[in-house]
Amino acid sequence: MSMTAADFIALDEQWSTHNYHPLPVVIAEAEGAWVTDVHGKRYLDFLAGYSALNFGHRHPDLVAAAVEQLGRVTLTSRAFHHDQLGLFCRELAELTGTEMVLPMNSGAEAVESALKIARKWAYQVKGVPDGAAEIIVAGSNFHGRTTTIVSFSTDDTARNDFGPFTPGFVVVKYGDAQALEAAITPHTAAVLIEPVQGEAGVLTPPAGYLREVRQLCTDNNVLLIADEIQAGLGRTGTLFACEHEGVTADLYTLGKALGGGIMPVSAVVGRRDVLGVLRPGEHGSTFGGNPLACAVGRAVIRLLRDGDFLARSVELGAHLHGRLTELIGHGVADVRGRGLWAGIEIAPGGRTAREASEELMARGVLCKETHDTTLRVAPPLMISKADLDRGVDTIAAVLTR
Repeated sequence: MSMTAADFIALDEQWSTHNYHPLPVVIAEAEGAWVTDVHGKRYLDFLAGYSALNFGHRHPDLVAAAVEQLGRVTLTSRAFHHDQLGLFCRELAELTGTEMVLPMNSGAEAVESALKIARKWAYQVKGVPDGAAEIIVAGSNFHGRTTTIVSFSTDDTARNDFGPFTPGFVVVKYGDAQALEAAITPHTAAVLIEPVQGEAGVLTPPAGYLREVRQLCTDNNVLLIADEIQAGLGRTGTLFACEHEGVTADLYTLGKALGGGIMPVSAVVGRRDVLGVLRPGEHGSTFGGNPLACAVGRAVIRLLRDGDFLARSVELGAHLHGRLTELIGHGVADVRGRGLWAGIEIAPGGRTAREASEELMARGVLCKETHDTTLRVAPPLMISKADLDRGVDTIAAVLTR
């Protein structure tokens, strides 16, 4: 007897920890911008794994790279060299215009790594007294779920009951350069910021803000760390979202799309004189930079080199935002974002974002709420214009009143 969606959901509810609240759909197959549930119903994926699936499900080039590497070697640990690591690091540095790469696994690991590097740089290079380094972060941030990272979250759900918290972080208002300037002291090691705040509702900062942050960091000998884990690698129409203001960070954290939806692959990339403070034994990961991850990551880099995916994000992103903006005043209060990434703020008095996402699911479109009033839309960059319109038409049908 075959299992139903209800059977699978019941298994999840009984045996898996309830740290997520997924939509009640059970996906069994996927290709491109479409997924199919266990009953054969197809859905348009308008979330793309929070940007992890920028190239769509099972992109043939990425699958081929993974399969080829699976037949050779998947893991050596960093106790030994392997023939994919140096190539991956060189190709990623060349793609991003940086000088050195630290490969890790999850996005949170990349952020944790960047924080450790910034602190060591502060002590060894800047001359901050031992144990006194401070890192400035933005309110409403989302950088991961580790104990250190939730220590500087302003989201009560992320923080409550997880203390005591890691010290050394100063929170200022996102988008407020004056608040940032006032928070900088001789002990400031770095500023960690998302160029677009995804989890907060796809919030873009005021024009010029990132340039002001860059200048303040330069003037005060402070590192600028850009968290490009969701925003980077084409989601906003540029390789890095910082590029929209012509800003270059000292360190970037990358993840999600770097693994092509196949492997958890992350990295810190940036200046050699900063990443170079690490010495053997001070930081590492058994799986970080493993051969399979590097092979998939190299295939991702090849897809990004010619700029086609960036161009698609620009073109289709303009179309997406143009169509969504037409809904403002008709059940939608605001539309935010860049490229193929949008936060749709539902007008007061309408259904909640959770209710809207459930109705969209019933109509064959999958996206997800963030907070109570915002729908987050991030379709794969390879989506066709016809499928993009199909998804927007469905959103309009659900939200318009």
